[in-house]
Amino acid sequence: MLLQLKIQIKGITKPPVWRKLLVPDYFTFDRLHQVIQEAFGWKNYHLYQFSPKGFGSYPEIAIIDEEWDEGNTEDAELLILKDILNQTGQKFTYIYDFGDSWTHQIVVEDILDKHVLKAELLEGKGACPPEDCGSTWGYQNVKDVMKDIHHEEHDEMRAWLGLEKGEKWDPNYFDLQAAKKRVAAV
Repeated sequence: MLLQLKIQIKGITKPPVWRKLLVPDYFTFDRLHQVIQEAFGWKNYHLYQFSPKGFGSYPEIAIIDEEWDEGNTEDAELLILKDILNQTGQKFTYIYDFGDSWTHQIVVEDILDKHVLKAELLEGKGACPPEDCGSTWGYQNVKDVMKDIHHEEHDEMRAWLGLEKGEKWDPNYFDLQAAKKRVAAV
C-alpha cells in the first residue's frame, strides 16, 4: 500500500511550509524521517521523534539511545509505517531538532492500493527554514530581517544564509523538481 501524506511545519504562516508525499507503507519510521529531511531540505543534523501529539505522547518513535531511553521509545529503524499510520485522516507528529523543536503535523490523506519501491514528492509550498535559526520565532526574524534591506542585521543575515552578492532569498521559494530528485534517491 501507498500512504499519501501531507506534512506541514506548525507555527509557520505567510507562507505556510508543507509537502505532500507518497510513501510505501512498508518503510520504517527512520526511512520516513530521511524522506521528510529531503522533501523539506533539512540537513539531518539533529535528533527526531514521531509521536501522536508531540513530546510526552506515546508511542514515541525515535532512534534508540541506550543512555537516555527509559524503555518508552519504539525503534524507528524497526517500526514499519503501516503498524501505526493505517487510517485515512489520521494525524501524527514529527519533531525535528529538539533545540528548535520543528513540529510537523502529518496527515494521512489517502491510502492507495499501489505497490512501489520509492517515495515520491507530489507538491509543496514555502522555503524550508534554515537549520538552527531558532524555531518558528527565529524563522520569523529571518523573514523580517531579509525583507528589510535597511535592517541593521540584514548584511549579517545574508552572510549567515550563505547568499552571494545580488542573490535573493525568498520565503516562498520551493524548488519542487530538485526536492523530487532528493526524495526519489532515498
